[in-house]
Amino acid sequence: MAKEKTHYVCSECAGISPKWLGKCPHCEAWNTLVETWESPAGAGKNRYQASALAPSTPLSVLSDIKASELERIPTGQDELDRVLGGGWVPGGVVLIGGDPGIGKSTLLLQALDHLARNGTNALYVTGEESGPQVALRAKRLGLLGSPVQVMAETQLERMVAGLDSSPHRVAVIDSIQTVYSEMLSSAPGSVSQVRECAAHLTRLAKARGITIILVGHVTKEGALAGPRVLEHMVDTVLYFEGDTHSSFRLVRAIKNRFGAINEIGVFAMTEKGLKGVSNPSAIFLSQHPEPVAGSCVLVTLEGSRPLLVEIQALVDSGGPNPRRLSVGLERDRLAMLLAVLHRHAGVSCMDQDVFVNAVGGVRISEPAADLAVLLAIHSSLRGKPLPQGLIAFGEVGLAGEVRPAPRGQERLREAAKLGFTHALIPKANAPKGKIEGIEIMAVDRVEEAMSWVRNHPGS
Repeated sequence: MAKEKTHYVCSECAGISPKWLGKCPHCEAWNTLVETWESPAGAGKNRYQASALAPSTPLSVLSDIKASELERIPTGQDELDRVLGGGWVPGGVVLIGGDPGIGKSTLLLQALDHLARNGTNALYVTGEESGPQVALRAKRLGLLGSPVQVMAETQLERMVAGLDSSPHRVAVIDSIQTVYSEMLSSAPGSVSQVRECAAHLTRLAKARGITIILVGHVTKEGALAGPRVLEHMVDTVLYFEGDTHSSFRLVRAIKNRFGAINEIGVFAMTEKGLKGVSNPSAIFLSQHPEPVAGSCVLVTLEGSRPLLVEIQALVDSGGPNPRRLSVGLERDRLAMLLAVLHRHAGVSCMDQDVFVNAVGGVRISEPAADLAVLLAIHSSLRGKPLPQGLIAFGEVGLAGEVRPAPRGQERLREAAKLGFTHALIPKANAPKGKIEGIEIMAVDRVEEAMSWVRNHPGS
């Protein structure tokens, strides 16, 4: 019998090293090499025989290939359909990750129940719970008499046999870290097991047109656990975000071969499971009886959806080493904006602690939030609230210019629809016509924006 050999696999790039090193020699990531065992020669010779690839097609010119619309299977959750681009795609592989207890299994069980009740053969494979535990969850969610088929299994070969037993169209594997193949000798959850089992399931999905949803664990840093090749292998990667102490959850598409990326779906956790939120802007806006200093409303874009988010700032006297802290925004960008505010608008915060927060736990990465952040900081420093009903957006450059934001017309229409009456925006985003119900002030530079706020009668 051939003796197993030990080697080390990088969890980031799946590179192999014969000995342990602090830094991966392939991708130069630190502390990512994990010990694994090499199977004897021939042990995995035919492990993909059961899931052969679909028949190959002859060579053809791209212009001769007909582009057909993808068939979609609605999930029954409008917010989830928005993130996916319209629903599950037959033959597509989706990887969804999130913190423990965030609601991944709940959402997927609700989606499978909707499919099964509408005649779609759906399978829920659980490797972390037993069948009675899944039944208890379904009872709590009010899914009485659910026709979803359930399999409590962790061995890959038995899962494939279960998928072969009846023509399933959608299958959930919860979770990929618990699945193992007998062809490999390493433990479940190891780099080699996760990579090989995911590859096998992906080939199975493509060959038979089954939609497979893989649930993945996340690391302490919030990234998907396992080798990075896992994210390249699948068609769609979804992240489940949100604070477990809050009832609201966000599902964000990080990768999507069948739709737009950075789309988000907003859900509220209720006693009967996750429900889609039709007006998510209400989540990210605080209800103040009177205007307060240090608060500015931003119209941001998440995928194709404009959202209104409240930006709050607190400027307070600091010590010899003033702090700069931001929640939901980039901290390095905050330091840059404070320097621009000082140099071009004459507003100094060098001896002040500055805290900035995006209300509701949303993360804002687009630079169009710059102007709203500066207005909130300026308002907190002066101790005076901004004009009531004001929204702002625009990128701020190092030279003090206010640059345009994409799709400014949609942002303005969303703000007007929700009752806002004033908008401070870049001049390049000024609409040619009038938008009913909202007064627009277009500026070119930061000092113009600060001057308008100081001189406005409502400020």
